[in-house]
Amino acid sequence: MAKTIRLATFNAENLFARYRFREGQDPSPDGFTINQLAFDIYDEVDKRVTAQAIREVDADVLCLQEVESLEVLDSFASRYLAAMKYRHRVVIDGNDPRCIDVGVLSRLPLANLRTHRHERTAAGSAALFSRDCLEVDVDAGGKTLTLYVNHFKSMMGGRAETRARRLEQVARVAEIIDTRWKKGGYAGNFVVLGDFNDYMEAPTSLTKLVEHAQLVNVVDRLGAPERWTHFYAKEGEYKQLDYLLLGRKLDERAGKPKPSVMRMGQPFRAERYTGPRFPEVGQDDPKASDHCPVAVDLPVAALA
Repeated sequence: MAKTIRLATFNAENLFARYRFREGQDPSPDGFTINQLAFDIYDEVDKRVTAQAIREVDADVLCLQEVESLEVLDSFASRYLAAMKYRHRVVIDGNDPRCIDVGVLSRLPLANLRTHRHERTAAGSAALFSRDCLEVDVDAGGKTLTLYVNHFKSMMGGRAETRARRLEQVARVAEIIDTRWKKGGYAGNFVVLGDFNDYMEAPTSLTKLVEHAQLVNVVDRLGAPERWTHFYAKEGEYKQLDYLLLGRKLDERAGKPKPSVMRMGQPFRAERYTGPRFPEVGQDDPKASDHCPVAVDLPVAALA
């Protein structure tokens, strides 16, 4: 086994395969068979660029947001990422009516899964998590790395107007962490990560997690101009929406690692990034995503 594990999070932006059935295929009544989907990945060029971004990051464990289904992830991985050896894949249907779920691609075995998709808001009027808080135990050579994969309520409709929902989601994830890890002094191997759909400028909804005493936002180790992970073209805003929060003791054992943000799949309209881009990237489209993958390397020896 390698001496380090590269862990990454990436909102792949609409990794769909809907409404584009292959020529000569009858979409009814099945839609797909055990061996082969009967429809193509939606938006072929974008997905090629998305795959380039994933290959460039070269994570051992990649946590994804905005994946339509496990069938789509299987098809995408088989078609574009076969050489990456992501034999372990998971997507659990969440609560988003657009079918944008969280998932994982991994070279390492996934030992245990736990979903929180069934939980309700305090008022009991709706599902608490917009997608899910998916707990994943990764088997790293006999040691367990526990991931909490999230995709919080979006700011669509207004940051202030959607803040209350994110606050409740954030508070619940903080509670999950405390319930699982506080008794042992937070000494375990755990990471909270994903698209949090907010940034740390006031009035943020993320304080209970990002400033949790036992979690470390490793992206803070980058210079301020390099922390952005998302470009919102409509307002011309560069913000950090994607987070890797390492348990503080894991972070210390790992030597306080510095993360990387991979922007080669960003469209040319994201002018703050002046580095190389993938050949098929355009001014607005095609692009890998409106988000950038964020990765960190963890020494296996750091796992308790």
